[in-house]
Amino acid sequence: MRYLIALLVLTTPAFAWEFSTVPVCTVSTATPQGAIELTYDPSKAEPYAIAVTRTATWDTSRVFGLQFSGANGLTITTDRQSIDGNTLTVRDRGFGNVLNGLQFNTTVTAFLGDKTVAFSLDGAAPEIARFRDCLAAPIA
Repeated sequence: MRYLIALLVLTTPAFAWEFSTVPVCTVSTATPQGAIELTYDPSKAEPYAIAVTRTATWDTSRVFGLQFSGANGLTITTDRQSIDGNTLTVRDRGFGNVLNGLQFNTTVTAFLGDKTVAFSLDGAAPEIARFRDCLAAPIA
């Protein structure tokens, strides 16, 4: 029985948060429900972008939001999103609240109208810290 449990655990997909510096600073995760990716590209006028992809289409509502649940829960909203297929993207010059929300909470739920996708922030904190370090270093 122990071997069967170990085998099941090893074959269960891990939905880890991942950090990369290629080609720009990026932190992301993907689950069967969707994916979230945060990038920093200093060559752009609005260097920060967050892209949230659902397996189904987004709503056409005006206000997009991120609801962070946990010790430092907060909700951030904007009407500056763009949608391409199943991917919703928001660009800005700063993402301090987004970074804090991702690093210091337990879940994030992206919403637009009645369409949502939620992500566990388990394991996100160290990757967000690496992302913040990347912002402080020059990108080659």
